[in-house]
Amino acid sequence: MKHLSAMLLPLLLSVILPIHRAALAAEAHTFKAENGNFTLDGKPFQVISGEMHYARIPRAYWRDRFKMAKAMGLNTITTYVFWNVHEPQPGAYDFSGNNDVAEFIREAQQEGLYVILRPGPYACAEWEFGGFPSWLLKDHSTVVRSSDPKFMDPAKRWLTRLSQELAPLQIGNGGPIILVQVENEYGSFDKDHAYMEQIHHTLVDAGFTKAQLYTADGPEQVPDGSLPEVPAAINYGPGEAQKGFTLLKKMRPDGPFMNSEYWDGWFDHWGAKHASTDAKQQNADLDWTLRQGYSISLYMFHGGTSFGWMNGANSNGKNYEPDVTSYDYDSPLDESGRPTPKYFLFRDTIAKVTGITPPPVPQAAPAITVPAFTLKQSSPLWSNLPSPTHSEQPLSMEDLDQAYGYILYRTTLPGPVSGDLVLDQLHDYARIYIDGKLVGTLDRRLNENSLPLKVTSQNARLDILVENTGRVNFTKVIRGERKGITKEVTLADKPVTGWDVYPLPMQAPEKYAYSEKPCTGACFYRATFQVDKPADTFLDTSAFTKGEVWLNGRALGRVWNIGPQKTLYVPAPWLKSGENEVVVFDLDGAPNRSLQGLDHPVLNAAIKK
Repeated sequence: MKHLSAMLLPLLLSVILPIHRAALAAEAHTFKAENGNFTLDGKPFQVISGEMHYARIPRAYWRDRFKMAKAMGLNTITTYVFWNVHEPQPGAYDFSGNNDVAEFIREAQQEGLYVILRPGPYACAEWEFGGFPSWLLKDHSTVVRSSDPKFMDPAKRWLTRLSQELAPLQIGNGGPIILVQVENEYGSFDKDHAYMEQIHHTLVDAGFTKAQLYTADGPEQVPDGSLPEVPAAINYGPGEAQKGFTLLKKMRPDGPFMNSEYWDGWFDHWGAKHASTDAKQQNADLDWTLRQGYSISLYMFHGGTSFGWMNGANSNGKNYEPDVTSYDYDSPLDESGRPTPKYFLFRDTIAKVTGITPPPVPQAAPAITVPAFTLKQSSPLWSNLPSPTHSEQPLSMEDLDQAYGYILYRTTLPGPVSGDLVLDQLHDYARIYIDGKLVGTLDRRLNENSLPLKVTSQNARLDILVENTGRVNFTKVIRGERKGITKEVTLADKPVTGWDVYPLPMQAPEKYAYSEKPCTGACFYRATFQVDKPADTFLDTSAFTKGEVWLNGRALGRVWNIGPQKTLYVPAPWLKSGENEVVVFDLDGAPNRSLQGLDHPVLNAAIKK
């Protein structure tokens, strides 16, 4: 037998290896910028893309969303990569479950779609801290998004590690990735070309050489954010297409010409109206762009949800505007992946211009209702405090290796004392308690940082409970986005010192000790509800004030009664047949409040001032 095997092996290899090599040769393609166009295997190729983000879509639904993209006429999908979800602590990487971005890209290819990869390291995307991990800010001297080695060294390590997952999926290696973005809209942030070159060379050194590199900026910002050796794409909103490309042609007459973000919707802030955008204008821009032969990527094709604590915020240094949990974006597919009238409008236009009839639109399963149920079990926040860290001055979350959630500052006041309590650089929302009684609220969103106090007792306990409502994801404000009380506290113009600081990342609150004893104020509430057959639903949070919701151990998102969002999306794959457990944290909790599941979202509720 051994002799026979030895004779057969060369024969088998002579047959198998040529077939294997031929298969590899057939799979490898080229995608380049040349002769004023993008070319695929030397032939002009018009990119018709739509953006959606793996982290905003339950993994079980990725393929459904790709089928919807194909049925709208798209040939490409664009996605950011969010560094913070993959490296939550330095050197600890996670590419499992919903973080398996390589599988997301493979599934796109399996559905006949190419991929535009936006690896960052900065993303923006209305995502917490623009995708940066919070631990970058532990060293207060670090200057993020700059040539500072304290930023660049971890950024290089990250991009090198990411390349192990994604570089094999470039088109030159047989994968679907045709374009890889260098940084992201840097011209809107700064004009440090040496920094941009470092990011560029880091991507090249990491192995992103088998796809076409490019930069993306607003048309006016191209000189500051682009690099002469790579194509420059432009980002803009409705009504700006012709002006944008006129500017691009003056700067880059040889092309290629691509609108890398066409803003076909917009995002929502807490306390502001829900975005509703002009689909007719957007469709006219799409039609014009395609008829010129230019490439385009719709931002967003499907927004999805910034589950848990992952919403970002905007700030110009004066105003702070945290984003809601929903990232519906008024996009062609709504938050739960269902086609909107805009979807069919765009689908018709793409088909008319390209002459290609897309596949039929898949049927989306209907959402369900869940009858109202009462949350009878509760657990006070104050009964679930961890061990504190003592510090003379307040510490930020980052100082304590904490990324998200709340942080509690506790000290004793040697009263009686009266005057203004000032929280210098409050980030972001604080509840102030004297001897366990709520005495006031301060909100960065409203530019509040001081509260008049009159303390009559000699040794009053002062508690300041601070929420991270989302790190800023845009502008140079990001460089100081530590959370908590980020400087000092004064009372009647005198420093308040001697703090016990309790990190409250709000992990696994379902494991706290619950009882049916009534709980009022800052409390966790727990209940179960039954589902016969899992399907999408939307938890109606209108009975609650401000906090967070968990379902079967997963953080769904935030609750805030100021609107406009009053439901949280519950994907069917996250429900169980039979009993499901929900936990609600509410800063203004009260016994026996209820939840119910609606068959539609409420994203445009009246704003509470």
